[in-house]
Amino acid sequence: MPALFTFGRVLFAVLFIYTGATKLFDIQQTADFIGAKVAIPALLAPYTAQLETMAGMTMPRILAIAAGSFEILSGLLIAVNLFARFFAILLIFFVLASTFYFHDFWNQPSPDNAKTLIDALKNLSIIGALFMIAGYGRGPRDSEPAYGDV
Repeated sequence: MPALFTFGRVLFAVLFIYTGATKLFDIQQTADFIGAKVAIPALLAPYTAQLETMAGMTMPRILAIAAGSFEILSGLLIAVNLFARFFAILLIFFVLASTFYFHDFWNQPSPDNAKTLIDALKNLSIIGALFMIAGYGRGPRDSEPAYGDV
């Protein structure tokens, strides 16, 4: 049974490794997509302006690099089962935020929102799998006697 958990976890992690790599291979398209969907709150504008000045690039581009790098790192660490629980929990928040900003089917008219709704439901199932990884961690343990040698 542990081999099946390992195999499933590795296959699941491929999703994040692949999507993170595609974000990094086409940073400009990812940055344009983020810029069209995400609005920086006015309260954070002075801080994001400082980050843009220090990095020498726009905030959507910084977010694209951060998102792609985070997905690759998280996917790799879940695949090799190193800090799997921690990164599964971080990915839960990441997938929730990306669903809210990029798969907002509630803001689209009924016939046009079908693909976006399916993407949001797909993300919901991914969140469920991340909860399972966070719950199991390294996977099921061998049963141990409750009281030791009596």
